[in-house]
Amino acid sequence: MKSRQNYNPPTEPARDAVDTILEQWRRERPDLDASPMGPIGRIKRCAALLEQQLEAGFSEFGLSLWEFDMLAALRRSGAPYCLSPTALFSMLMVTSGTMTHRLKRLESCGWVLRVPNAQDARSSLVQLTDTGLALIDRAVEVHVENERAMLSAMPADALEQLDAQLATLLRVLEAPSDSLSPAKTT
Repeated sequence: MKSRQNYNPPTEPARDAVDTILEQWRRERPDLDASPMGPIGRIKRCAALLEQQLEAGFSEFGLSLWEFDMLAALRRSGAPYCLSPTALFSMLMVTSGTMTHRLKRLESCGWVLRVPNAQDARSSLVQLTDTGLALIDRAVEVHVENERAMLSAMPADALEQLDAQLATLLRVLEAPSDSLSPAKTT
């Protein structure tokens, strides 16, 4: 006979905040299939929690998430670490007005400077300064280790599957908008 001390009854799967929301909708609107809220709610909640942890890592360098993103975009563009403001705001999915404000902030910190565009005398380019380059090179190393730590509790095969599934979702969402529209009925 088995001892009671060694017996571990099966447990229910762990619940998360989205499970509670879905349960509330099932109770209040049993006629509504709210199942799409599951994956989208979890992605949004994960994004918010990840952003908090990323911001904590960047604070060591006196950076915010958007500052890191801009410096990283310039760094990964390759030497001479220079892009047009239009290329930057398109890459980072912000408005030109937001980009102008952000560039002023990065310039005031001495991390970027505007340089003349040799191909177009009417425009300028944004370039990392030596200080900005040194900063982003240090920050990206810590950033990658921070991300590794955040994901470390997940098995490697689960991470590969998650990455593949998120890549599929991203391709769907980035597809032309007419492919996301509900089917038209006539």
